[in-house]
Amino acid sequence: MRGLRPLTVAGARRRTEALLLVFVVGIAVFGHVSAGLAMNGELPQHLTSFVISMSLLSLVGHLGIRRFAAYADPLIFPLAMLLTGLGLVLIHRLDQGYIERYGSDANAPGQLLWTVVGVAACLLVVALLRDHRLLQRFIYITMAVALVLLIAPAFFGADTYGAKRWIILFGFSLQPGEFVKIMIAIFFAGYLVIHRDSLALTGRKFLGMRLPPMRQLGPIITVWIISLLVLVFERDLGTSLIFFGVFVVMLYVATERTSWIVCGLVLAAGGAFVVGSTEPHVKARVAAWLNPLAIYSPNPPAGLNSEQSAQALFSFGTGGVSGTGLGMGHPELIKFAGRSDFILTTVGEELGLAGVMAVLLLYALLVQRGLRMALAARDPFGKLLAIGLASALALQVFVVAGGVTGLIPLTGKALPFLAKGGSSLLANWIMIALLLRISDSAERQREADARGPAETTITPVVVGVG
Repeated sequence: MRGLRPLTVAGARRRTEALLLVFVVGIAVFGHVSAGLAMNGELPQHLTSFVISMSLLSLVGHLGIRRFAAYADPLIFPLAMLLTGLGLVLIHRLDQGYIERYGSDANAPGQLLWTVVGVAACLLVVALLRDHRLLQRFIYITMAVALVLLIAPAFFGADTYGAKRWIILFGFSLQPGEFVKIMIAIFFAGYLVIHRDSLALTGRKFLGMRLPPMRQLGPIITVWIISLLVLVFERDLGTSLIFFGVFVVMLYVATERTSWIVCGLVLAAGGAFVVGSTEPHVKARVAAWLNPLAIYSPNPPAGLNSEQSAQALFSFGTGGVSGTGLGMGHPELIKFAGRSDFILTTVGEELGLAGVMAVLLLYALLVQRGLRMALAARDPFGKLLAIGLASALALQVFVVAGGVTGLIPLTGKALPFLAKGGSSLLANWIMIALLLRISDSAERQREADARGPAETTITPVVVGVG
């Protein structure tokens, strides 16, 4: 039409994001209303506050991204908001079941508060970190802080449900492992940029693969030992798998050597076998994985004292393909972990296989956007950081969903965005902020290259390592 200016790339992306956020708010509100009508026959009591909260969070987030990262990928923020909104709906729904059956406290108000904190932290990171390459200056400091956080629960942690992954600070429980996965991605990205050639070009061939020399095996052996120590002293299988897995994935991407994957799989399998055969807590989870219904036998295996794995199978079986309907199941029978990693069983029971696949596809799409921006990034550090963050998200979803469905032993990690937990929610929103910043920088660079040097001037950023 005459008189209308064509949208710029930034304008088109933000318009797409705004339209998607309208659908996100609509889906979350529809789910909240459906659950309330199914359980009580009337609209939820806090429907108005829920609608206002979701709308304001979406609006403020959108305006912040438009202001500070106008070229960022338009799907990342709506996907994170949709998963977070679905998590709020499920926790609201679970609260009523837990209160009626066990008299427990409501968790939805606290989760909403942490959602506000998480979105605010996301926007703060996007506003203050104007270039992701600045993080490369502090990779060794970042790793030092990560190691302190990683080992802190072993000495100061609270033993909760058999694992020591929480520490108590000023009356608040903190799960350091959720923040460590971001820090190790930053460190490994900077480290591999520096040492990529020596890791990729040396070594001897064996059975068609170029195996790394022992000198270059040092980093992977060190990380393997640290992950085993976490597994032994903190009994935290999930953090150990994510920590080691992210490193191996980033190492393979940086060097393009299959031998690193082979070495990583061998070390992971060997360590898991030794610890799973000796550490009582991990051994009990392996026993529950191998035979979840053994808990109902007259003589259950030693250490097996939880029926969660069996109840999860019952939940998925009850849900079938289409589910019982939101608010019409009994997910509270999972007991204490129903709002954490086992929140996926609520999806399976009340939304069925279709709902589980939809949730997993949302995670897959979010991971895909991270990998896509890794391809688009022009700097090696940005590429590896995006891959590391996307891999950390993918691995966490895998270990949680795999444990709940019986594919692998239970790990006890929280399902990102969906499950209850302030540390998890805050860390995942910081991850979203870094992905937004990387995608914004990549698209700005692409636009600058398309316009040519005569039309734009780019101020170089000097990045050092130390």
